[in-house]
Amino acid sequence: MVNAIEAMAGEKQVTPSQLALAWIIGKDILPIPGTKRRKYLEQNIAAANIDLTEADIAKLESIVPLGTDTGNPYDEFSMGLID
Repeated sequence: MVNAIEAMAGEKQVTPSQLALAWIIGKDILPIPGTKRRKYLEQNIAAANIDLTEADIAKLESIVPLGTDTGNPYDEFSMGLID
């Protein structure tokens, strides 16, 4: 999945993170990406200006079908620290 997303992002000349944000923006989801660096904040904001076609969305949904288990966002120790 990661390789396919990276390849598609490269084709669109955006970062994989920007592609992911563009995919979910406007789907009644408000992403709140965290960053410590201005560079990445600017990249995240720029994702709102990426136009994805119906074909792009279909391709993304074929790469990561709805309901795909992508694992925990953190390792077991870190998950234990979350309240």
